[in-house]
Amino acid sequence: MSAGYWMAGKTSETATFELFVRRLPPNRDFLVVCGLSQAIEYLTGLKFLDREIAYLKGLPQFEKAPSAFWDYLAGFRFTGDVSAVPEGTVMFAGEPLLTLRAPLIEAQIPETYLLATIGFQTVIASKAARILKAAAGRDVVEFGCRRAHAPEAGCLAGRAAFLAGCVGTSNVAAGMQFAVPVFGTAAHSWVLSFENEAEAFRRLQDLLGERTVQLIDTYDTVEGARQAAAMGQPLWGVRLDSGDLLGLSREVRRILDEAGMTAVKIMATNDLDETTIAALVEQGAPIDVFGVGTSLATSFDAPALSAVYKLVELEAGGQTRYASKHSEGKRTLPGAKQVFRFADRDVVGLQTEALPAGAERLLKQVIVGGEAIVDEKNIRRIQEYARQQIADYGKPGRQVELSASLSALAASH
Repeated sequence: MSAGYWMAGKTSETATFELFVRRLPPNRDFLVVCGLSQAIEYLTGLKFLDREIAYLKGLPQFEKAPSAFWDYLAGFRFTGDVSAVPEGTVMFAGEPLLTLRAPLIEAQIPETYLLATIGFQTVIASKAARILKAAAGRDVVEFGCRRAHAPEAGCLAGRAAFLAGCVGTSNVAAGMQFAVPVFGTAAHSWVLSFENEAEAFRRLQDLLGERTVQLIDTYDTVEGARQAAAMGQPLWGVRLDSGDLLGLSREVRRILDEAGMTAVKIMATNDLDETTIAALVEQGAPIDVFGVGTSLATSFDAPALSAVYKLVELEAGGQTRYASKHSEGKRTLPGAKQVFRFADRDVVGLQTEALPAGAERLLKQVIVGGEAIVDEKNIRRIQEYARQQIADYGKPGRQVELSASLSALAASH
């Protein structure tokens, strides 16, 4: 497309694209937006290496591309402007999450990356919010990298889950790259590698001290709890990974308490999701921490968003042309937009509209002239913002309306 734009003489045209989600996934009342930090990093560092240009030139699709186009790619940089909602913002279907305005080729090339990084991290953060609601104040740790669709996806899932409110991740790479707190326990293979369970527990405790979490279900969970209790302090907690988590957690809690280890936590894993967690909480299971893997790192019940990146305006020769699709079931609205948030509803209007009384503009500038103007790397600050957003706006049935100006423009196009 970029080569086509070049050959068609459209390099002087300025395009505005918007990224939004057509519809909410099943069982979702809202989205928690995530991935903006990676989007900013990508756009501000975007360029083509010599070996990449050489590869593209060798493809038969480009045999008619002029040499001037390859010279253009060699000097390519993103010089446009981006506005976006802050990471952690609660959003709904049909609302722009990001608006990008740049020369047409610069605006077109980032489409796939932006959809991938924002779409994936948003779906994981939104799943995490559901799981945290089910946990009703108990801690949740993201445990799913081994089931993620790639190691890199697992790392970003750890970030997204923490942003939405989880206390940490088992993914050490996410901890190193994004300052996410890391949690973990030994595997069953650790216990199996020793002659007996007691020796395995002692050796782990010698290393980890007060950070020790003993995995107690390798052979017999109740006996494993007795062995862990007999080791005494220091011990952070024990983990249950199989069986009747309700009954076992009650028995393990009794054993620990009778040993005077009332502060020792019980962590539960074993293919948990929001449904099983909600049931355990409702039944009063004495579980302090839930480790959630597959269902969280893959958003198992709704693994993808209907996120799209669509052209809404095109400027050329001092004239603005509004763009919209009319495809059945995929219609888009023309014009660069803003989301005005009121206490009781959201209104999607035109970017040029005045701020209504009592409303907040959600889309804020993050890149101007190709340079980042915000620092989106303080993940603890983002997490606190996300928690407040979920508390304030993460409720079913919130109304999203169109402003009169946007409705009129849509009707005329």
